[in-house]
Amino acid sequence: MLDYSHNTWLVVASLAVALMAGFTGLYLTHGASRLDSQRRKFVVALAAVILGGGIWSMHFVAMLGLQLPILFYYDALITLMSALVAILMVGLALLLLHFRPRSVQTMIGSGVIVGLGIVAMHYVGMAGMQLCRPVYDIFDVVLSALASVILSVAAFWVAYGNRTQRNILLGTVCFGLAVFTMHFVATGLTDFVASDSLGGAGPALDNQVLAMGVTVSVFLICGAFLLTGITFIEPKPVTAPASGPVLEPAPMRAGVPYEREGQTLFAHPARIAAIRAEGHYTVLYMDAEKLFCPWSITDAETRLLPEGFLRAHRSYLVNPKHVSRFERHKDNGTCYFDGVDALSKVPVSRSRLTDIREALGV
Repeated sequence: MLDYSHNTWLVVASLAVALMAGFTGLYLTHGASRLDSQRRKFVVALAAVILGGGIWSMHFVAMLGLQLPILFYYDALITLMSALVAILMVGLALLLLHFRPRSVQTMIGSGVIVGLGIVAMHYVGMAGMQLCRPVYDIFDVVLSALASVILSVAAFWVAYGNRTQRNILLGTVCFGLAVFTMHFVATGLTDFVASDSLGGAGPALDNQVLAMGVTVSVFLICGAFLLTGITFIEPKPVTAPASGPVLEPAPMRAGVPYEREGQTLFAHPARIAAIRAEGHYTVLYMDAEKLFCPWSITDAETRLLPEGFLRAHRSYLVNPKHVSRFERHKDNGTCYFDGVDALSKVPVSRSRLTDIREALGV
């Protein structure tokens, strides 16, 4: 058995690569469900390349830091195959998340697929080593896979359970740790022995040539990370009406105004299930009551945007927190409300269907 150690700086760099790739891939798909099928496929494919390429890059940055007492090489074909395995497995998981109903089973299944993809990429990549052979047993593989799958499921559960910036950041940490932990758990359980054979399926890559390829891959990931990060931190624009100036949401100091017995009262937005347009005014649906509101539907949409209200139809705003059931029809849908006596359901138009489904997590 050969003694080995790791270059500390490259270990840190490998974690940084995993985190950058995780953030870029997870945030790149934010809002993908609103896109048409063709553009969604393109975004999913791009995210799969970034996440899968990040897994591969993290592995080989760490392997460049692996210090053995002998010279060793990598088989070029097997090394390429390891990258493709990672990209395809991640791509499959993202396709499930963005083209199937986003249920608990889908999120867990996607996390399991990515976790196993990380494991497959690692051991295929290790199989490409020449003049040095990794030695491990089935227990080592199972333990590494368990760590990878648990952290990958956590990453997708957090990042896709609620598509907020906070959740994406937490999902990024879980994804980065999944790749990083799996690699070093597996490497720590692996022994290395010298081998006399250099008979791989493809040409041999030494560490210098591999370092050039990994450097290019990391450079592209860093570039994508910077471009995505700028979008992440820039102020989000407020949706404006079709004509007129951009309106900033008014602060909700008192609540939503409504009229009762000649008085103007205010309702907390969280109590309101839906709002319906009534000419130039609106009607609030709250518990068993229908209440007259002096706001127009456009004004209500603008002011209540920070409160999570969404336009479900040209005449309706809904509060997703009050929706008890959603029904998908051929090209539209219906939101149902339990406990709101004045309102049982709200139609969802075709153009608003994607936004409502994403807010409801379906």
